[in-house]
Amino acid sequence: MNNINNLENKNTAHSYRKVAIAACFGTFLEWYDFLTFATLAVVFGPLFFPSSDPSTGLLASLATFGVGMVVRPLGAALFGSMGDRIGRKPVFMITITLMGIATVSVGFLPTYQAIGIWAPILLVSLRLLQGLSAGGEIGGSAVYLTEHAGEKSRGFKTSFLQLMGPLGILVSTLQIALLQHWLSPAEFQAWGWRVPFWASLALLAIAFQARRALEETPVFLEIVQHQQKAQSQLANNFRDPEIRKKMFLLFFCISSSGAILFFCVQVYTAIFLKTAVRLPSEIVDQLSIYATLALFPLTIFAGWLSDKMGRKPVIVGGLFLGALFIQPAFAAIQNLGNQVSTINHEPLALIAGILMGLSGILALVVGPQTALLAELFPAKNRNSAATLPHNLAAGWIGGLLPLIVTWLNQLSNSNLMGLWYPVIFLGCAAVVALRYLPETFKNNLSA
Repeated sequence: MNNINNLENKNTAHSYRKVAIAACFGTFLEWYDFLTFATLAVVFGPLFFPSSDPSTGLLASLATFGVGMVVRPLGAALFGSMGDRIGRKPVFMITITLMGIATVSVGFLPTYQAIGIWAPILLVSLRLLQGLSAGGEIGGSAVYLTEHAGEKSRGFKTSFLQLMGPLGILVSTLQIALLQHWLSPAEFQAWGWRVPFWASLALLAIAFQARRALEETPVFLEIVQHQQKAQSQLANNFRDPEIRKKMFLLFFCISSSGAILFFCVQVYTAIFLKTAVRLPSEIVDQLSIYATLALFPLTIFAGWLSDKMGRKPVIVGGLFLGALFIQPAFAAIQNLGNQVSTINHEPLALIAGILMGLSGILALVVGPQTALLAELFPAKNRNSAATLPHNLAAGWIGGLLPLIVTWLNQLSNSNLMGLWYPVIFLGCAAVVALRYLPETFKNNLSA
């Protein structure tokens, strides 16, 4: 009997690993495609938005990045509701195909010099398609993986999904750093920036094959068996006051705050170091890699910790720490960056340490996030109830953060004033979460 149980446990573990690898790889590709644009925001400015003022071109490029984030809620509403009706797996196949097509097409776009105003129009159109796809994928993948994870150690098992965003940035950054090392500045500006977008074609083929082999989640199959599906889950979510309340808490306290920390730590720091501190791109890329590598074990640890302590104390701790340390951290980075010279590289080690510390704060919020997204809601409403507020938060709050912070900095003629926006937001979210966020780590996912 023990041998049979051991065999079943091994098969279950093997099955979950297969699901996790396929789901995570697809989500990695979504993030790689989506965030390569952010990594190249400084490059896109003069290519697609030429202007006599470099700041105007950068703002236009960041705005185009933000457009993709803004339409994510539309994708979440469309694909999230579809996931509750027809299943989690079919939606995955659609979203990854859309993302792949849009991203590869960016790599073949003519620049403003070649076709004039049509270049930014086409770029924005493809960015909109990326945003719709990401809206269905990011959030839906959290539900899919959590429903496969079972009842034990969900925080630890699902925390690996949160590594896909940083991994997407890491691979994109490494690839761009290597291209800039191998190519001259003129070659990179002429065609080298296109290579990361072309590379996504091969990644798309691998991810598509892996996802074809995925199975529907046992929770959704149980819903189908008991015919619990409603006609319009999205509408039902807003009619139910308890689900409405949890959707708001997810939006404000978890997803918005996690997105703000993610874009502060993983996206805006690189922009800040290149434009405000004016460090060379090669050094900034190295610092970004160190911070991202530190985030991997910290995120898994935070997920594991949430299985022991609960999701709420881990997340609330990260929110308070973010509110306290973002502003002084960036001030210290700017001060240390101004001390860097050709003969004095010691401040770079301190900057790397600060970035790793910020990664630790981010990990506390995002490590338990995947499990919490699914645990907050009943099974029949889960996909639509989780994906809409999550993508609304990531798109409208997190995705616009680089643009808003840069704009506020330029408005105030300060490199740090705009950072009060994430500080105030995180502080408010921490207070609300402490008071109202329920504990979920022992919730039954089939309920």
